[in-house]
Amino acid sequence: MGKKEEPVVFFFYLLSSFALLSGIQGVECSSSTEQHLEKSNGHHHRLGLSKLFVFGDSYADTGNIRKSVSSSWKLPYGITFPGKPSGRFSDGRVLTDYVASFMGIKSPVPYRWRKMGRKSMRHGVNFACGGTGVFQTMVSEPNMTTQILFFQRLIQHHQRHFTQANLASSVALVSLAGNDYGAYNARNGSAQGLRVFIASVVNQLVLNLKRIHDLGVKKIAVTALEPLGCLPQNTVMASYLQCNGSLNMAVNLHNVLLRQAVAKLNNETKDSAFHILDLYDAFMSTFKRHANHAGRSILKPCCVGVREGLSCGSVDKKGVKQYTVCKKPNSAFFWDDVHPSQSGWRSVYRALQASLCQLYH
Repeated sequence: MGKKEEPVVFFFYLLSSFALLSGIQGVECSSSTEQHLEKSNGHHHRLGLSKLFVFGDSYADTGNIRKSVSSSWKLPYGITFPGKPSGRFSDGRVLTDYVASFMGIKSPVPYRWRKMGRKSMRHGVNFACGGTGVFQTMVSEPNMTTQILFFQRLIQHHQRHFTQANLASSVALVSLAGNDYGAYNARNGSAQGLRVFIASVVNQLVLNLKRIHDLGVKKIAVTALEPLGCLPQNTVMASYLQCNGSLNMAVNLHNVLLRQAVAKLNNETKDSAFHILDLYDAFMSTFKRHANHAGRSILKPCCVGVREGLSCGSVDKKGVKQYTVCKKPNSAFFWDDVHPSQSGWRSVYRALQASLCQLYH
């Protein structure tokens, strides 16, 4: 996901025979606590994994997207954390922040805001940028291939800081939330050829994962695609009461191919370097637990435009806000039409803890 205005994924006339994925088995890591979010100071790394390098899109971006092109730098984004807009596509923390908290470190500095000194990068670097994908999407921000190129150059320019031993004790978080498919739909207007395109997206993602591994990072967590059919922009026509099943079947094809590819990668590398964070299962399990909680659909976003064509953060020519925010953002799973709230990401994080534990094996 990325720029609020960009199309995400509207697949029509999809094949209905795509296999569904099995869910994550729910075992939590008792040693991981959310207190790290408030108290982590970088001196108490969990089991030696000391740095986090992040690649991908708005589900992981903590400030790389340019202020001039994104609503994430405008109110009401960031009202929960850090209390003002910070480039995060949420009212507060996003996936990167929770993975960093799991590791017991502070969230890594966004690449765009890094200083060249060693201190600013002591917890790693976040290269993720809202709206991007593995290919060129509807935004002109650096895609994942370019992000990895930035990473390679950073390693080369700071060899004393990013040694091979240092990289080997780090984690890479790779987020792909669907912008390639949004761009595909915008350019093609239909789902014709979609199945082939899904395979090409997964193939390119796998090449990117291998490249990160070849640069020295030995623990790589990649997200499975979330249920795009449940995003508010795809459920609004159903009054936020039900997901679009056709969209989710397409998502499942992507995720099946990703699982197969990651299993092959692990067989080839012999070190079980690659781990899937199953956002699909984490989202869906949260929806099932909280369906119609307190009479409000969990699929309904907290922040919306006051009328069609407007969105969270919209203002008129006089600067008057053209959006509304729910009274309790901490009770909403979705913040805007495509992105979870901080509360939503906290629920997802809890569901992902068993998968995150695998990084330490």
